[in-house]
Amino acid sequence: MAVMTERMQELFNKVTTAVLSTATGNGIPNAVPINAKKILDEETILISDQYFSKTLANMKANPQVSVTYWQGLEGYQLKGTVRVETSGPLYEEAARWVDDYAARMKVSLKSKGAIILKVEEIYSVAPGPDAGKRLA
Repeated sequence: MAVMTERMQELFNKVTTAVLSTATGNGIPNAVPINAKKILDEETILISDQYFSKTLANMKANPQVSVTYWQGLEGYQLKGTVRVETSGPLYEEAARWVDDYAARMKVSLKSKGAIILKVEEIYSVAPGPDAGKRLA
């Protein structure tokens, strides 16, 4: 597993939108914006599924994903393996979290599942000579 530094976690929490990239079992790529995301620990990310269709099918067929986030000239790509939970404590946490958000924003949202990403590799996406460098 790869460990996110405090700075990587701080930026992840600060950015509103990240990009979740998946691929089919045959390698056809797909990338979607995500907002309902949070850090569970320095090696684990939770993403709530409200709308995933093609993305969910991809993760079931091929659990290797990446999440990319940035602000200005600083950014990171987290790569790892996901599991999908539709019951249990992490799913319930995601559902409560989305329900609370929906109530505050006065919108209709429901969590269909919790996507748990175990971070295995971390790369820089900042421009310059270290672009693409593996950090962890």
